[in-house]
Amino acid sequence: MKIELSAVPLPDFGLPQKDVEIPATTFKERLMELERRYAGRGLDAIVVYGDREHFANLAYLTNYDPRFEESLLILQPGKRPNLLVGNEGMAYATAVVPIPVEFTLYQPLSLLSQPRDTSPGLRQALRKSGVKEGMKVGTVGWKYFGAGESDNPRRWVELPHFMVECLRELGCTVENATDLLMHPETGLRANNDVDQLAYFEAAASYSSTGVRDILRGIHPGMTEFEGIQLAKLNGWPTSMYPILLGGKRTQLGLASPSHHRLQLGDPVVTCIGLWGGNTCRAGFLAKGPEDLPAGPKDYVERLAIPYFRSAVAWYETIGLNVLGRDVFEAVHAHVGDPFFGVNLNPGHLIHLDEWVSSPIARNTSDTLRSGMALQLDIIPGTGTEYWTSNVEDGVALADEPLRQAFAKKYPEAWIRIQKRKAFMKEGLGINLKPEVLPFSNIPGYLPPFWLSPGLALRRL
Repeated sequence: MKIELSAVPLPDFGLPQKDVEIPATTFKERLMELERRYAGRGLDAIVVYGDREHFANLAYLTNYDPRFEESLLILQPGKRPNLLVGNEGMAYATAVVPIPVEFTLYQPLSLLSQPRDTSPGLRQALRKSGVKEGMKVGTVGWKYFGAGESDNPRRWVELPHFMVECLRELGCTVENATDLLMHPETGLRANNDVDQLAYFEAAASYSSTGVRDILRGIHPGMTEFEGIQLAKLNGWPTSMYPILLGGKRTQLGLASPSHHRLQLGDPVVTCIGLWGGNTCRAGFLAKGPEDLPAGPKDYVERLAIPYFRSAVAWYETIGLNVLGRDVFEAVHAHVGDPFFGVNLNPGHLIHLDEWVSSPIARNTSDTLRSGMALQLDIIPGTGTEYWTSNVEDGVALADEPLRQAFAKKYPEAWIRIQKRKAFMKEGLGINLKPEVLPFSNIPGYLPPFWLSPGLALRRL
């Protein structure tokens, strides 16, 4: 696979002009499907936990994301869902939840020192929802465990202890059921409908345009604070902290920007993660190799080109019914040498949260399916002067019926997708399968030198 660094004009693919709404009927269908699945596992009821950090499962089912507090959704066949919220969550929840739900004020979910004297106890709220002695109750939080991690992984429950303790005090058997939503192949959130995918496309359009504008506007002498402002974030909720780091501060990895002033020849990295879309790039604040320190003058040949080969392999391997292990092997054929330090999964599911789980791993039997939203996430950690490279973007997999539905319901987004595919083929030499839908406005576009943003790697 021959790769070169050359001038590659990057088109303007445009941005969404209206909001994407998830219909109320979709939330009803999601709750019905979850009921079918937990009943099929022999569970009598299920409780879904949410907080500011771990909101995605709750938002997926109800459209409610706790802004300050914790929350608990109690589900039982034949009963209206009961959503427990704190003082500040009540008005917001009743406004955004589009389906019939019982709202219960449970004040201990509120922030400390707020009033807690007018709501029922947790035991009473659970009983009101139909939870009683002898029931087998599943919990959905944000993580589940495997057989290699515990002798009884179902019993390992990550919800707050007082919630689990209360369920057990009621005489319930409690087990972890988070995989029903988050398993990388069979979880409910691994399979997205057309509206959810359109929402993700909009998010990725914004996150990637922000990164594009950073690449075009950054220059030595800026502070990291000034550099991140080039992204012009519009208020779309973030799934991770905005990142722009330069120089030695790149070693901090996930740190936030600071007053550190960027210098010529600095290693640099930026990430903009929004609900449904994440875009990252890394390289050097340089016009070319002449601006680099003496050690990594051959940065492009030693690191960036092999890395780009792995990204091309990722893009051209993913597709319907492809085994996740095959994607893993295609990537590691190019960056498997210990020098590259690629240790995490080279791709994962993305949703409202930045990382759901991953069907891409060594020796996995998980299979890529229609409706999956996937993130290219190949991250070298060389620990050397060569720093790293990054072309992290999101795509979706869609079979023919889903593609037709997308094109019909969201024609403007569909045009952006088709233009991106054409650019990747004609401008970058990356050939996507028909079912692969690129969501980024800088799809596969990797400029190793940020002061020459029009020079990108491409396959000959």
